[in-house]
Amino acid sequence: MTVIEETDTSVAEIGTLIRGARQNKGLTQSQLAERLNTSQSAIARIEQGSQNLSVELLARINRALEADLLSIGAPRASHLRVTGGQQLSGTITVKSSKNGAVALLCASLLNRGRTRLRGVARIVEVDRIVDVLRSIGVQATWSADGRDLDIVPPARLDLSGIDSDAARRTRSIIMFLGPLLNSEATFDLPYAGGCDLGTRTVEPHMIALRPFGLDVVATSGAYHATVEPNRPEDIKVVLTERGDTVTENAIMAAARHPGVTTIRNASPNYMVQDLCFYLELLGVRVDGIGTTTLRVHGRSEIDVDVDYAPSEDPVEAMSLLTAGIVTHSEITVSRVPIEFMEIELATLAEMGLRYTVSEEYTAANGRTRLVDVTVHPSDLHAPIDKIHPMPFPGLNIDNLPFFAVIAASASGHTLIHDWVYDSRAIHLTDLNRLGADVRLLDPHRLDVTGPTHWSGAEVSCPPALRPAVVILLAMLAAKGTSVLRGVDIIARGYEQLQERLIELGAQIETFRD
Repeated sequence: MTVIEETDTSVAEIGTLIRGARQNKGLTQSQLAERLNTSQSAIARIEQGSQNLSVELLARINRALEADLLSIGAPRASHLRVTGGQQLSGTITVKSSKNGAVALLCASLLNRGRTRLRGVARIVEVDRIVDVLRSIGVQATWSADGRDLDIVPPARLDLSGIDSDAARRTRSIIMFLGPLLNSEATFDLPYAGGCDLGTRTVEPHMIALRPFGLDVVATSGAYHATVEPNRPEDIKVVLTERGDTVTENAIMAAARHPGVTTIRNASPNYMVQDLCFYLELLGVRVDGIGTTTLRVHGRSEIDVDVDYAPSEDPVEAMSLLTAGIVTHSEITVSRVPIEFMEIELATLAEMGLRYTVSEEYTAANGRTRLVDVTVHPSDLHAPIDKIHPMPFPGLNIDNLPFFAVIAASASGHTLIHDWVYDSRAIHLTDLNRLGADVRLLDPHRLDVTGPTHWSGAEVSCPPALRPAVVILLAMLAAKGTSVLRGVDIIARGYEQLQERLIELGAQIETFRD
């Protein structure tokens, strides 16, 4: 009997695929178990990624779910076939934040107790961080329904056993620096990877962490970190870049520093607030949450059992709203974190979008404000001013790409300035394959002329998450059949996106060559 233990797809990722396919079929774990002549507990273990799978069992699961979850042998890329020009309808719910979950997974290393994260996004990025955590000795156990994750670090981390492959495939590994520097005198981390978005220096992280005694030298394939133990009780950090992950790294370093750390020019964005809310449950006092100046009252030891639910993802909310906008549909996106979407909605209103917003209610974390947003079919026009991102409370940097496809659906010229990344704007010119008029002025600026008469085409998926989703959303608007090739990157940041769009009426088929 052949057992799949080491492939390009981890057992945890296979379990996530099986769970998603089962839910898409409307089956319970018990119903799938009955089809496979096994027990519900066995299905739970499979979906948690805690059981090795034989080739024979995978084949039976494929047949039971009428799916091609994993090819046996050489890996085959996934593609999407989209029949566009369909109006969507219904309600779709925003899932919890990818960026928030990743930060909380890293922050769980600060706590010697049990951290239970509720409603975690089951995406590839999360699975990679979980793989890294397990490789260094952390117990990470999914609940039977695959929604909650229990994390218990060991008394001593085994950094020599770190899963270098999983670590190198995510840029989030750099956020291990902050949690580790208060417990390790010296350690190595693999080079950070992630999306192809041009040069993304790690120097802002070094500036944020040097006051805590961290020194990092780039060696062959790794960051070699050493920590100077002597540091002042009160630390002041001035961030030269108001980055989200940079701020999170500084906060996590401060959480275990036995003194008061003042962080200026801090990001107050949604994932940073999630991290601060979690730390407060651990007994770490954080003053100034939601502002650009934070005062973190650290604790040298943290040993608390806590439950925390990451807040909803404003970038997913923008993605789903965009699906309704470009297809001229009326859909409701529920559980939208309004504090982090107000600039986007104001910009869309300026462009002529008609939408309605429900009364506010509170997220499961007890802190984040949510609303339901219904978009109505609207004739859009270009805004008077350019569209550009800014650190929160400005237009979210990750939401900017969606305005390219929205601008292409509007009448007039729209200037989009993506000043943050060196090459992301280039990926958005792939919209031209579907009939758009997107002109690259330089690596950071696009001139978009609309309205576009979208037409189907075959496009290779851009090697960056948000532009990849933008192309998919444009295909929903394009008449005829489109093919988006090599879509695995979308699973890095979205859980079952195409299946959820299908529930709104989209016609999307997944296939492999």
